[in-house]
Amino acid sequence: MSMPTRIKICGLTRAEDVDAAVAAGADAVGFVFYPSSPRYVTPERAAALVRRLPPFVLAVGLFVNARTECIQAVLDQVPLNLLQFHGDEAPQACARWGRPWIRAARVRPGLDLLQYAARFSGARALLLDAFVEGYGGGGQVFDWRLIPPELPLPIILSGGLTPANVTDAVRRVRPAAVDVSSGVEAGKGIKDHQRMADFVAAVRAAEGG
Repeated sequence: MSMPTRIKICGLTRAEDVDAAVAAGADAVGFVFYPSSPRYVTPERAAALVRRLPPFVLAVGLFVNARTECIQAVLDQVPLNLLQFHGDEAPQACARWGRPWIRAARVRPGLDLLQYAARFSGARALLLDAFVEGYGGGGQVFDWRLIPPELPLPIILSGGLTPANVTDAVRRVRPAAVDVSSGVEAGKGIKDHQRMADFVAAVRAAEGG
């Protein structure tokens, strides 16, 4: 019996979208603390959104090369369950907060994911995203064949996932979790409630086959 694939919906900015993500069946919701992102939320806004979450739905904070004092300011205000590092952070920078954390890898030919996983062995999982200019996958799918079969960390598959392709993605990669942002949006930071429900249904459909 395989474990159900966990589902994270990232880049939430509105209360009604948080409620709809939870109603759709998301296991985790992500908040972007990267000021350059169109999905950026302030710590105050994120704190209000996290208060809407029921028990057992995780609040994840996404950071990109954030200064120590910026991360501390977020943690002082927002009760995050999990930290996600998407920039060029070293392992010790990820681990210093005493919180569970995941590390994003921007996948492209030539990146040794086995070496990367060994370097970030303290992570709860590796989040595999597409390599594009800037940070974040930009809604791009990467070549899943670049994922080695024996990674020592759980995989969170990201990068260009949509309700249309996630069933195939889960069946082929068998990740521990999937992460979606732009694939369920009506506009940047504005989630489409039907697409979120369709995405969760598509993941569950993959587990049936």
